[in-house]
Amino acid sequence: MEAKAKMTNCPMSARKMKLVVDLIRGKDIDDALNILRYTRKEAAGVAEKVLLSAIANWEYKTDMTENADDYDLFISNVFVNEGSTLKRFRPRAYGRASRIRKRNCHLNIVVDNRLPITEEEE
Repeated sequence: MEAKAKMTNCPMSARKMKLVVDLIRGKDIDDALNILRYTRKEAAGVAEKVLLSAIANWEYKTDMTENADDYDLFISNVFVNEGSTLKRFRPRAYGRASRIRKRNCHLNIVVDNRLPITEEEE
């Protein structure tokens, strides 16, 4: 069973976010969290929060009281899309103006379990 989490309009360019997301694609949850925790980029903190949200969504979706560690969760799909761009102008010399582009991105993470979920009857 898979669960998704997404963050829209993250105030960071998609190019910067893709550098971090490529590190965790297809990894186990524990490995991915360790990679994100010790990566020295701003995008790693954002991606870690979204990954924790995806894990919590999986636990809620399966109605489990146990922890997600028992089911060998992994990142089955992760992708980053460009969001909207705010366009601003900055005054320059000789009465000119230069454009500033403040880019946003959308981050989507999908987690899935490798071990099957068995329904235990009481």
